[in-house]
Amino acid sequence: MAIRPPISPGQWINSRAELLPMRPALTFQGTTWTYREFVEQIDRLAGALHAQGVRQGDRVGFLAFNHSMFLVALFATSKLGAIYVPLNFRLTGAELEFIINDAGVHTLIVGPDHQSVLEPVRGALKCQRFFGFGGHSEAWPDIAREMERATPVHAAAEMDPDDVAILIYTSGTTGRPKGSMMTVGNIWATMVNEMLMVDVLSTDTLLTYAPLFHVGGLNVLTMTTILKGAHVVLHQSFDPGQVIADIARYKVTLAFAVPAMLLFISQHPDFEKADMSTLRSVSVGGAPCPEPLLKLYNGRGIAVNQGYGLTETCAMASFLTPEWCWQKMGSVGKPPPLTQLRVIDATGEVITQPHARGEICVRGLNVTRGYWNRPDATRDALSEDGWLRTGDVGYFDEDGFYYICDRVKDMVITGGENVYPAEVESVLYEHPSIAEVAVIGEPDEKWGEAVTAVVALKPGTTLTLEQLQEHASQKLARYKIPRRMHIVPALPRNPTGKVLKYVLRDRFAKSAGGEKQ
Repeated sequence: MAIRPPISPGQWINSRAELLPMRPALTFQGTTWTYREFVEQIDRLAGALHAQGVRQGDRVGFLAFNHSMFLVALFATSKLGAIYVPLNFRLTGAELEFIINDAGVHTLIVGPDHQSVLEPVRGALKCQRFFGFGGHSEAWPDIAREMERATPVHAAAEMDPDDVAILIYTSGTTGRPKGSMMTVGNIWATMVNEMLMVDVLSTDTLLTYAPLFHVGGLNVLTMTTILKGAHVVLHQSFDPGQVIADIARYKVTLAFAVPAMLLFISQHPDFEKADMSTLRSVSVGGAPCPEPLLKLYNGRGIAVNQGYGLTETCAMASFLTPEWCWQKMGSVGKPPPLTQLRVIDATGEVITQPHARGEICVRGLNVTRGYWNRPDATRDALSEDGWLRTGDVGYFDEDGFYYICDRVKDMVITGGENVYPAEVESVLYEHPSIAEVAVIGEPDEKWGEAVTAVVALKPGTTLTLEQLQEHASQKLARYKIPRRMHIVPALPRNPTGKVLKYVLRDRFAKSAGGEKQ
């Protein structure tokens, strides 16, 4: 008989409540639940979902800002052996319609701020049940009432490690979003990797303000903190001032952020005088952490863990510890224990020479099964022996540390030379006037593509193309120096903080604006 280890979220949350019933589990908007109270809420929602016909393998969708109900619904869904589908609250109704129907959501739970978003497309949704929470609406019956009348479900359904637990849809920047199938085993492996690399303690307090619908907000520390029986302080959305205040209020020890969030926190007027003495480390992903930010936070006694990952790797594919951040500046580190990395060339051959650039590939227990209803996309992304093609260009050095140069599709080819925007951006970020910068390729009759800098300036500063070029010329070859520049108020970003370069390309490819040379 096959052994089914009790590693599903619905199973291990019960273990936490039994071992640490009175330990604080979750704080949201001033209310704190112990692990016992947290599991009582989970059991009630599991009972309500079961009463509405949710069974093993069914999909339960959730759409709202960060909320305690998000985590309650995730664990309740797992207790039934069903599949959780967290939805991006920034999408339009039409975009959400595609994802909800593609996933085949049985029961949809929607917060009060997003019910109006779905109203125009509700008739096209194929869900069997619709519920709301946090407000009264006849069209969206309150799931809390169902929880009150339902018989709680405490025992968790048995699940195999290969059973899908969560469907997280990719951003769809190059086409329709795809549902990445995160299994029970994937989640477990990710948490083991993080516990080994970050050293999460049961006495820690994590502050979560990144969107939970995204793999970074959910899997980088939030789920791991709960597995350890530690305390999660959850914010509805990212507010730099509130982050600073709650670090002191709750004696926060851990946090996750993308570099843009760290930047905004550091620019808040309360940052300099804030008490951050309990904050042991911040884990950073989504983009490389610029050196000035690294120095700033290290100067406050805060260690910065850096990593690299994708939705398809359940967040973590590599990790750079604080001990190596200065010796290996710009590196994304090495793969954690349950993960492997390699680099391949354009023909698919494995590169064995350090510093030779190619496409990064990932294999490990944290790599997802593929894409929901998309066997074609799964075949394109995953090899038969489990290697995931990331679409990222990178290399490794003599010590086995990996570096990400850029996305394959973001590379600029100018005059026959390959230019990796991340390399140019890292130099431009050193200019004192630049707050944000993205480098793209613009169509050019002479060069094929012109290296172009899209810049957001710091308040009260100015910058000309000539000044930018003079700065870049000190560290970059001539063909890498931007030939054009556009000044914008801010760069467009997705919920994880990554710059949406396709938006910039679409915008500026159609215009003749910008300074040129």
